Amino acid sequence: MYIVHLNKQTMNYPTKKPLLKSFIFFLFVCIFSCSEQKDTLEVFTGPDQNIRVEFGLSKADSPFYRVIYGDSIVLDTSRLGVIREDGDFYNGLSLRSVTDEGQVEDHYQLVYGKEKDISYKAHRYVAHLENKDGKPMDIEFQLSDDGVAFRYYFPVNGEDTKTVKKITEEKTTYRFPPESRAWLQPMAKAKTGWERSNPSYEENYLAEVSPDTPSPIGEGWVYPALFRNGNTWALVSETAPERSFCATRLRYHEEEKAYQVSFPQEEEVFPGGGLLPESSLPWYTPWRIIAIGDLETIAQSTLGTDLAKPAPEDTDTSFIKPGAASWSWALLKDESITYDIQKEFIDYASEMQWPYCLVDVNWDTTIGYDSIAELSGYAQEKGVKLILWYNSAGSWNTTPYHPRNQLLTAESRQEEFRKLRDMGIAGIKVDFFGGDGRSMIAYYHDIFKDAAEYRLMVNCHGTTLPRGWQRTYPHLVTMESVKGFEFITFDQKNADLAPEHCTILPFTRNVFDPMDFTPMSLTEIPGIDRKTTKGFELALPVLFLSGVQHMAETAEGMSQVPDYVKGYLKALPTDWETSRFIDGYPGKYAVFARKKGEDWYVCGINGEDSEKELDLDLSFIHADVGYMITDDKEAQGFTKSDLFPSEKVSVIMQPYGGFVMKF
Repeated sequence: MYIVHLNKQTMNYPTKKPLLKSFIFFLFVCIFSCSEQKDTLEVFTGPDQNIRVEFGLSKADSPFYRVIYGDSIVLDTSRLGVIREDGDFYNGLSLRSVTDEGQVEDHYQLVYGKEKDISYKAHRYVAHLENKDGKPMDIEFQLSDDGVAFRYYFPVNGEDTKTVKKITEEKTTYRFPPESRAWLQPMAKAKTGWERSNPSYEENYLAEVSPDTPSPIGEGWVYPALFRNGNTWALVSETAPERSFCATRLRYHEEEKAYQVSFPQEEEVFPGGGLLPESSLPWYTPWRIIAIGDLETIAQSTLGTDLAKPAPEDTDTSFIKPGAASWSWALLKDESITYDIQKEFIDYASEMQWPYCLVDVNWDTTIGYDSIAELSGYAQEKGVKLILWYNSAGSWNTTPYHPRNQLLTAESRQEEFRKLRDMGIAGIKVDFFGGDGRSMIAYYHDIFKDAAEYRLMVNCHGTTLPRGWQRTYPHLVTMESVKGFEFITFDQKNADLAPEHCTILPFTRNVFDPMDFTPMSLTEIPGIDRKTTKGFELALPVLFLSGVQHMAETAEGMSQVPDYVKGYLKALPTDWETSRFIDGYPGKYAVFARKKGEDWYVCGINGEDSEKELDLDLSFIHADVGYMITDDKEAQGFTKSDLFPSEKVSVIMQPYGGFVMKF
């Protein structure tokens, strides 16, 4: 017989029939779903008691956990533990105690994102374990109403604090029921792709596949990974790896029938740098996070920043100004990086009341430092600031673009940043990073810290997932980490997949972290038959979250759209105070609302080649009148109409179409 240890919260369940039913189900799971476990389970619950974690040791003395949401199994028996170079913290462990540390709370603000003021509440439990050699390891769990987070902690416990420890394998697994369906992005093979620039989180998602689907590239899957079992959804990721750790990914473990946390490929390092996590004690690993609930809960979750390391209280954020940027390279490519064309794009940004103009590759030779300083002065007279592109790369890839190698050392990096500060440059776009190894993660931290010292905003391309870094470094305004608009301009296949791809991103890549998709082409893409409508494209700068939104459309293209569209785009924010999921399904359609000041913006896109009629509940918007811009089916352009918010607003989205509303 199995004995269940009930904590105080569990014993205080009200004796109502739905909860009694859930508890009976929970006992059934305890008795029948884990034949390998020992005789005791610890049961952890969140504040509203709808999420439960069962924790225990297997008969082989390895830690395991299960996650249950209401009556639904989110994760069946899954493994916990790590292997350190100096000790096994997976096999042969003993559980010394479990402490219930009560409720933890956090209240914080973000400079930009889907929410400005965020509150986090969770119930915290700590399992105190010891391996065969008497070395301790804690597993810390925090259960909130929207998910589960856990991490490993190695206390000092009399050991030498100067001795460096190394983790060689993490045993954490996520075992989803076989009937679940998944939305997954493959991890690229390191040092493949254009000029050996992979991995950079730039693959298309597989939509609604079986959990045991093989990765088409063979290197596993990136975060965030989305899963559905019935009406219960789960989004798996990690948050805020520090210098001592690498970034991780998921790899399907055939024997366990589960996804295992795995480390980067051996090539994913800074030249001469380390791959695997290593640190002296005490040592915390990054949080593993699982957002859990209905699709609305997933879309609105902030777990990725809730568990991230806060910026120091005295952090200077006065130079961080979210907003939109003009950008020539998206449609005009390398040939557009000249003095005269960039001056035109500065004028374009000024006319659109956008605060930035991004000057992309090779500006150091096609324009030159002295002329860039002139352009910067001209831009500032027009109320615009420049963002300049850099190649991060040393020897880890063969990309020809430049400035190159300027950021590799602290000395050269700081010298370059000093020049930019003196020229009045607002920020940098750093491209072509070399992977997720520990030394490469440290390189990100070095760039972020030095850029803050010189009051420069940072955007990374060809890059890893941000993983909550925007809370630690508020001047990190965005990161690419997505198969974005530029890929649509490269290949018709990407344009064909764009409608589905864009409707997956609000539920996966863009849930926790900013995403520089570089959206919105309202006119023509050279050499490409664009599948999305003008209304679809117009919706993307609201749908996609990025502290600086780099707009793909050119000044010439903008001159071809109605004045009411230009007027809408001139006032468009990128730093939202609150956001709401209204309707959608990943791969099919997405409708969201976002608020800034007194204004509500509602946007929607249709990822399928068939008309959709939606009845949207906009009763939360208290306004007398607003307007909608959507596709004019007859004229293949835009149409604008007045709207009066009520309990339900009917909207028809054209095939691959979309809309925006403003109240």
